[in-house]
Amino acid sequence: MKRMIFDTARAFAFLLLIAFPIHAEEEGDDRIIAVEDIRSDFKALYASLKSAHADLYAHRDKEAYDALYTETLASFNTPLSLFDVKVAFQKFVAYGNVAHARIDFSRAVYARFREQGGVNFPIYPRIVDGRAYVGENYSGLAEISAGDEMLSLNGKPMKYWLDRVASNISADTDYIAHSLLEFSFPQYLWLEIGEVPSFELTLRTQAGMTRTVTVPATTREAQSQEAEKQPEQFALSSVERVQKMLDGGIAYLRPGPFYNAENPDEVWDNSAFVAFIDSAFEGFIEGGARKLIIDLRDNPGGDNSFSDPMLAWFADKPFRFNSAFLIRSSDEAAASNQARLDANADAASGVSGVFAQKYAETPRGEMFEFDLPFAEPRDGAQFEGQVYVLINRHSYSNAVTVAAMVQDYGFGVIAGEKTSDMATTYGAMETFTLPATGISVGFPKAHIIRPSGERKSDGVTPDLPITSPIVPAKDDVVLNALVTKLRANK
Repeated sequence: MKRMIFDTARAFAFLLLIAFPIHAEEEGDDRIIAVEDIRSDFKALYASLKSAHADLYAHRDKEAYDALYTETLASFNTPLSLFDVKVAFQKFVAYGNVAHARIDFSRAVYARFREQGGVNFPIYPRIVDGRAYVGENYSGLAEISAGDEMLSLNGKPMKYWLDRVASNISADTDYIAHSLLEFSFPQYLWLEIGEVPSFELTLRTQAGMTRTVTVPATTREAQSQEAEKQPEQFALSSVERVQKMLDGGIAYLRPGPFYNAENPDEVWDNSAFVAFIDSAFEGFIEGGARKLIIDLRDNPGGDNSFSDPMLAWFADKPFRFNSAFLIRSSDEAAASNQARLDANADAASGVSGVFAQKYAETPRGEMFEFDLPFAEPRDGAQFEGQVYVLINRHSYSNAVTVAAMVQDYGFGVIAGEKTSDMATTYGAMETFTLPATGISVGFPKAHIIRPSGERKSDGVTPDLPITSPIVPAKDDVVLNALVTKLRANK
């Protein structure tokens, strides 16, 4: 399978981050915004974040955030394009290090730049423990090989560049920021330094040699042509749904995203997904499977109305994705919830109706607990073998909560690579709109605690670690390693 250039098809997966993105208002991004409007909206931005965010200062000291606010406000002394305002505002929001507080990147601006022949850095890194390696190389230069360590760029160490470009990304940890930069480093490098003709890249080869190479910036078309020349390498699909029996009584299930990717017009219709899952498990049981691998690597997540029916096939007790779901009452969250009620008359009888009542009852700034119901194991036949859930750094959103439930309830064994996305997190994202610019700002209204009760924001750590390779291989080496382990432990 060929890997695709990220600023086209795979850019959407990156922009999912750890949930579905809010709708960015991309028309008119070249509109010039007056200084007084920038400043008034920036004041509104910080005031609304303080009012609505589940915990704005969870990862940043208030004094430091206030200082950044004063410094940033003073910097707005000339008119800016709407795009530049979004970039500046997003850096301020991203400073809080919470993934679900963000202003989404205006994809249309970067797409336009590339469509018009704009050139950019043609290498996508693989970042491990803060060190950047060549992951995918579309430069066409034979002196650069996948797996070479990138030591410096334009005379500055890679840590400088990773920190600088990551300042644009809302992320709870460096690990999640770096996992996202594996999709988007060239895009954010362009955002920081603009279009340049070439880059000076210093590398340490896998043989231990150090060399500096001049890397020409290239167009999207040139990178796509280079991709076509490269040998086939294994690559995971974020949308593929697979169920099959392997040798040795091992079943394999790759459920794909937990939303209706096949029909975006009915994105939350789970009927076809549930039918697929039921058919898969019926086949596994009939085929005598004793062990099951559920592959959630590179899974963008989705909704538990999809994943719960899958878990019900092997759960031995009632389950839900949280031990506590704590929501901050605010004018912003209440208004966002009311917009859903206004748009759908039936919403009043559902969760939005319950939220409306809770917002009316709870003083602003206080938290209330939303008691989610437990899902039940399915009636009738269940899969009674051993379950292994395979994860990696690009397992996001509901894929992470599925792994956390399997681990915390003891439904199975977690294998692979630690997730960068969080099992305990600030989430349930809502939006507010800034009055002068119309910029939409996402914020987390809730603190969601994983089933174990662990309140520290962290990813899911595998019970059975399997290292993901830096250099792409022809085969799925991670899955093969897990299958080998399972066959050895009969």
